[in-house]
Amino acid sequence: MDNINLQTKKIFLYARKSTDEPERQVLSIEAQMFELREYAKKEGLNIVREFVESKTAKEPGREIFNEMIASIEKNEAEGILAWHPDRLARNSIDGGRIIYLVDTGKISTLKFPTFWFDPTPQGKFMLSIAFGQSKYYVDNLSENIKRGIRQKLRNGIWPAWAPLGYINDKNARCIAVDKEKAKYIKRAFEMYATGEYPLAQIRKIINSLGLVGKKGKMLSVSNYQYMLKNKIYYGMIEYNGELYDGKHEPIITKKLFDSVQEVMANKSKPKLAGTPYTGHIVPSEICWIG
Repeated sequence: MDNINLQTKKIFLYARKSTDEPERQVLSIEAQMFELREYAKKEGLNIVREFVESKTAKEPGREIFNEMIASIEKNEAEGILAWHPDRLARNSIDGGRIIYLVDTGKISTLKFPTFWFDPTPQGKFMLSIAFGQSKYYVDNLSENIKRGIRQKLRNGIWPAWAPLGYINDKNARCIAVDKEKAKYIKRAFEMYATGEYPLAQIRKIINSLGLVGKKGKMLSVSNYQYMLKNKIYYGMIEYNGELYDGKHEPIITKKLFDSVQEVMANKSKPKLAGTPYTGHIVPSEICWIG
């Protein structure tokens, strides 16, 4: 297709860079825009609108992408210019939508500086392979990450960001005790194990001593409830319902942890009619902030 025909066609420019995928090999949004505009000048493309998105394409539901596709379905443009097919889709649904629009003639031009395409049987076949490769990359990456997490767990290594009371030790590739915060966490366990302190009072006391979560946020009652149930503090790792022996240093003993669970269980038991209840009612939903 020559430049004269391309100039008469309306083309959308689409640039995307994921913010939650390790796509270091992909140009930044700014670099993509520069390269695509230069490519458009060289090829004589008539860009009528630019769509820019910072979102992963591994799942359907991108708002800006969907807006672009809707505009094409309304015949507001006849083609798309993108850096590579994987910028358009990394899932089977969005890839299928693009190919269907080519099949129905809604898209007559797809231009990529790094990929050849013509709306011919061979071109559509190569495009489907490119979309399939993009999906394979995402699927394979996800499986590799899951495999790495499973191996860390088998090795007794906490596989995520360190919980409160610990820090991520990059050199040891494990979590290490945060000495300053650990003493307050241990004190919270010791106080609750006596059965004399409701969670609200423990929160008030420990918070006043200086225990804070991430970014200096104050801990809530539900944070303390989650903390007092977290097996990580006596050396175990609970992940997706499975238990693993952790190699990290415990902050408390298993005996202290069990004492806390016993007190918590007793407090949650319903009281007999006529018996005043002085315990603390905890929320049914537990979240962790910090």
